[in-house]
Amino acid sequence: MITYHLSYDNPLTHVLHITITIPQNKQQQVYLQLPAWRPGRYELQQFVQKLYTVTATGDKQSITVSKITKDKWVLQTNGAETIEVKYSFYAHQMDGGGSWLDEEQLYLNPINCLMAVEGREQEACRLQLSIPENWQIACGLPEEQSHTLVAANYDELVDSPSIASGSLEKRTFEVNGILFHIWLQGNCQPDWGKIIPDFEAFTKEQLAVFKDFPVTDYHYLIQILPYRFYHGVEHANSTVITLGPSELLMAPSLYKELLGVSSHELFHTWNIKKIRPKEMLPYNYASENYFRTGYIAEGITTYYGDYMLARAGVFTAAQYFEELNTTLQRYFADNGHQNLSVADSSFDLWLDGYKPGIPDRKVSIYIKGALTALLLDLQLRQITANTASLDTVMQALWEEFGKKEIGYTAEAYENLVENIAGKSFRSYFDNYINDTTPLEPALAEALRFVGCTLKITENPLVHESKYGFKITSDQSIKVAAIAPGSPASMALSIDDELIALNGRKLENNLQQLLSLPSEKTELTVFRNKTLRTVILQADGKNYYGKYTIEKNPDASETEKQNFKLWLKQDF
Repeated sequence: MITYHLSYDNPLTHVLHITITIPQNKQQQVYLQLPAWRPGRYELQQFVQKLYTVTATGDKQSITVSKITKDKWVLQTNGAETIEVKYSFYAHQMDGGGSWLDEEQLYLNPINCLMAVEGREQEACRLQLSIPENWQIACGLPEEQSHTLVAANYDELVDSPSIASGSLEKRTFEVNGILFHIWLQGNCQPDWGKIIPDFEAFTKEQLAVFKDFPVTDYHYLIQILPYRFYHGVEHANSTVITLGPSELLMAPSLYKELLGVSSHELFHTWNIKKIRPKEMLPYNYASENYFRTGYIAEGITTYYGDYMLARAGVFTAAQYFEELNTTLQRYFADNGHQNLSVADSSFDLWLDGYKPGIPDRKVSIYIKGALTALLLDLQLRQITANTASLDTVMQALWEEFGKKEIGYTAEAYENLVENIAGKSFRSYFDNYINDTTPLEPALAEALRFVGCTLKITENPLVHESKYGFKITSDQSIKVAAIAPGSPASMALSIDDELIALNGRKLENNLQQLLSLPSEKTELTVFRNKTLRTVILQADGKNYYGKYTIEKNPDASETEKQNFKLWLKQDF
């Protein structure tokens, strides 16, 4: 069994010492590969940047270690039977996919720092942690003995994050005979009397969709931080969630984020951890795994995260619509949806999917993916008179692909949808998945089936609605975004610093000054450290409109019944 031993000298340096012991070696050359990315974030992250010198011995004698790519090494074993590899790792990244060491905890995402022994990835492995005796370990792996975890293979090892600490708080609940563990690390005051029933409710609703669960138990590893933060990452039988600020944990604004991200990550236990694109079965950790179906893996999961909370009664319909409306606003916040399809944006995740990028180039697979999932769900319900829905599609994906560990393709998914619908859905996939056809008309029509409307109102911010530009105003007022073809596009540039309007200094008064009647709109700006004066000329059009989904007060009884079948709540 390959053993990974982790220790540290001074936790304030954040440096972990790692020893890999490779027994029963029969190779003259042993290759070690450190992952370049992690599942759940489809971009190269180059974890090797945080490694210190790699050395090795064979049967206790020094052997040659050569680096052959940025994150791959070859060991000249000289026929040694037992190989020992040593290196160190800088664990100082506190988010859902990082690792962190300090005097209070060791939080580990093994994929960041544990190398695979090429050719032996399917062998069982052991993870030994040299940590204070009184510390607990929160992890989805079984604990063979105190502070020693075992994994069936390398993939299970690196897909099993852990938090080791002396201050972990834990609660367990059971649904359908399955144990769910909630581990909290951080200085907070959780209301378990509220948390447990809410988690039970959305868990039951998700289990009702798929009928069974892919794993025997599940662990929520939740880092509650003393500052504003929000992140979650899915794993085979666990998730890591980083959330803050801690003092607001049970406040409505932060608590709904805890529920939303927890529901989202639980849904991933089926959708992406088991129901996986063909291109990622198995994962290739050394390079990009290009795939065009992010609208399934992440878009559908984003839709179901909040949708399950509404169906379970954890969110009211009004709270659910509030989240939907936030999604809509994020979708229409720029014009990337006009330029790159959600399928193409999925392929380009590896390029720039997790950073702003250039203006209006791409669309979010999470946001557009969620809206196209909503559209598909409602269209299926309408076409089949509520006998089928997106639930039916997910059940079929689980039965035909997830359970059988067969990767799906975009074509297989399209065929499955059409078989369930009993008619062609070519228009849906051609227009909204593989092209940039506007969603609004189709979404408005689908919403009418459940007695709702897609409403657009004028943006109350004059600079956005009348002139077509957005601003940031931290230490200074700067242009953050410009609507193509708007008055601002002819006068302003990204990062222009706004100084004055019609001779008046700007200091949190842009809205008020733009609302005053004036013969002209003259802005004084710094552009590239040079003072300029520009004229804004309104064109009578409205930009950055506010889109909302609302109940139609004139909805028919049939539409109200459709609403109840969809959301499991009275209209």
